[in-house]
Amino acid sequence: METGLDTPCTSVTEVQGVVVTHAHLDHFGMAGRIREASGAWASLHPLDNAIMSQFENGFATRIPGLMARAGAPAEVTEQLVKGTQAAVRRIPRPDVLIEDGGRPDIPGWDLRALWTPGHSPGRLCFWEPVNRLLLSGDHVLPSTVVGTPEPDESHPDPLGDHLRALARLRGLDAAEVLPAHEHRFTGLEARLAEIDAVHQGRLAEVLAGLRAGASTVWELADHVTWHRPFRNLRGVALQNAVTDTFGCLAALVATGTARVDDGAPARWRLADS
Repeated sequence: METGLDTPCTSVTEVQGVVVTHAHLDHFGMAGRIREASGAWASLHPLDNAIMSQFENGFATRIPGLMARAGAPAEVTEQLVKGTQAAVRRIPRPDVLIEDGGRPDIPGWDLRALWTPGHSPGRLCFWEPVNRLLLSGDHVLPSTVVGTPEPDESHPDPLGDHLRALARLRGLDAAEVLPAHEHRFTGLEARLAEIDAVHQGRLAEVLAGLRAGASTVWELADHVTWHRPFRNLRGVALQNAVTDTFGCLAALVATGTARVDDGAPARWRLADS
């Protein structure tokens, strides 16, 4: 951390604020250490502040229920539980809560928060109109397409939220996009179209799977084009494919295309069947 900040000729003690796009630990995890070293404030959207306890409780306890609902084999669930990241204790909480349209106090910058839920319920992008810069977090990456979490009562259609949030960025006259991973890039409009096409393609594949008679998440995920065949996925990649398939099905339910008979496993079918 300190070496990285030294590179642009500054130091951690000079940091006044940490503007965080969302609560995932690879984004918010360092905020507490920076605050301890400098007294800086750290910010999040209120909805992501509300899910911080998920990381403290750990995901291992959630996986068996998720995979049972998906219809996964017991041995796969066992391997996922073994490989799951342990619970993290004493995660710091944000000092500042920023909602849609918020303008964090950053001298010399006119950052404006854009609420772009989906990958997390309170994910934010930040638009700087003077320099035409978009700080896109995980929402728009130059080559990776991020997934969505399993739908729940609070956020029943995360993929639908994500697609609507992509559309919200259309028309921004961004000179450059600064994402949270990979590298900065230009061509925001084209990249938004590419990401949307990937999700629309997965929705179409899940729909085709339903038409072919597949009914569980485990069966339907095998109809989707991932970076490698579903049967060859392991660990986090497998878990992400399962949650993304849940997201596709929730989006189809939200549009009235499909319906679900919940259980372990849950079974989906076309709404007109």
